Amino acid sequence: MTNIKTIVAVSKSINALQASKELRQQLNHPDIDFVLFYCSAVYQLDELAAAMTQCFKNIDIVGCTTAGEFTRDGCEQNSIVAIGFSGKYFTISAKAIESIGDFDIVDAQTTMNELTEQCCLKEFAPIQKNSFLLTLLDGLSTKEEQFLQTLNSATYGIPHFGGSAGDDVNLANTHVFYQNTFHQQAAIVILVNTKCDFEVFNCNHIKCPTEKLVVTEADVENRTVYELNAMPAAIEYAKLLNIDINDLTPEVFSLHPVAVKVGGQYYIRSIQKVNVDDFSLTFYCAIDVGIVLTAVEMDDIFNSLNNKLENITQRLGKSELVLGCCCFLRRIEIEQKELGEQAKALYTKYNIAGFNSYGEHINGIHLNQTFAGVFIAENETKEDNVNE
Repeated sequence: MTNIKTIVAVSKSINALQASKELRQQLNHPDIDFVLFYCSAVYQLDELAAAMTQCFKNIDIVGCTTAGEFTRDGCEQNSIVAIGFSGKYFTISAKAIESIGDFDIVDAQTTMNELTEQCCLKEFAPIQKNSFLLTLLDGLSTKEEQFLQTLNSATYGIPHFGGSAGDDVNLANTHVFYQNTFHQQAAIVILVNTKCDFEVFNCNHIKCPTEKLVVTEADVENRTVYELNAMPAAIEYAKLLNIDINDLTPEVFSLHPVAVKVGGQYYIRSIQKVNVDDFSLTFYCAIDVGIVLTAVEMDDIFNSLNNKLENITQRLGKSELVLGCCCFLRRIEIEQKELGEQAKALYTKYNIAGFNSYGEHINGIHLNQTFAGVFIAENETKEDNVNE
C-alpha cells in the first residue's frame, strides 16, 4: 500500500455502527495506529462508544462531542470526522483526567511525565522540539481556565492547543471519549511526537474596539454577569446594539462579541445565553467583577486564518494536515453570511479538519471565537531521530 502520514475520514450516517464501519473502511491502512475523532451529539453515545471500540480493535482512539465538524469538503453537522495517524510519522500517547476540577500541579507533572515516557519508549524523535500537546475538555465544566493554567505549568514549553467539547449548541451535556467510554467533567491530554515539521497557532478576526462595558456584578464561578455599567447585563448589551432584548440570540452574539484587553491584545469573551429570569448573561469564558468588556468590530472571518496559514506555508512548505478547533460562533457567522463555499475553498487549500468547539486552548489560555490548531507540514524535521 502507498506510504501515508494521515488520513481524514467522514461519515454522515446517523446509525452508530454504520458510521463506525464507514470510518474504519476509510482508515483501513496498516500504518494507522492512532485515531482522533469528533462526533455530533446527535448520536446515542453508548452505542457509538461500543461501535467505535468494536471497529477499531488494537488501535488507540480518543475523541469528543462537537458543535459542528469540518474537513476539506467544508462545514458539517450531524456527522463524525476521524483522523488516522501513521505510526511511521507519529508516536502518540494520551491520558484521561477524570475530574477537571480536582486537577493540581502534581497531577500535571505526573501526566506530562507519563505521556513523555510512553513516547520515549519508541525512540522516535526528540520530545522537546518535535512534539505538541492537544487537549480535549468537557466544554460545560466551567473549569477550563484553572485546568489549562495548571497543565501549562508542567509542559516544559511544549506548544499546546485544543478545544472544549460541544453538544450541537444544546448546552446540556458535553463529552470526551477515552478507553471505550464517553466521560463528563473530564479531560484528555494528548502528546504528539512527530517526524514532520509543524507549528501550533491561533488567530481571531477582531478588527477594532468600539464601546466599553464594565462588569459591576457577577457570579464568577458560574461565569454569569448580572450587571454591566450598573444596569441589567442583557438590557445594557441590547441597548449597545440598539436591538430588542428578545432578539439576543447566538447569531447576534457571533456577530457582536465583547472582548477583554490583555497585554495589548483583545481576547473575545463569548456570550453563551441570556437568562430571562433576571436578564443576566452567561459566558463561555472566565469573567470577573471590575473587568472591562469592550465591544469589538469584526473583520473578514477568513483573512486572518488564510494569512496565518500562508505565512506558515512559506516557512514550512505545503501542509499535510491542519488540525483545528474552531469556535462554533465562527461557524454560525459563516452560515449567517452564506460563506460556505469560501470556507470549503480555504479548508481544501490547506487540508483543514477538526471540530467546532465551546472554547479554544492555546498554551495554557482559554479563548473564545478563535481558530486554534496545528499546521503539520508534508516535510520531515531535520532533527536526528534520537530521543534527548
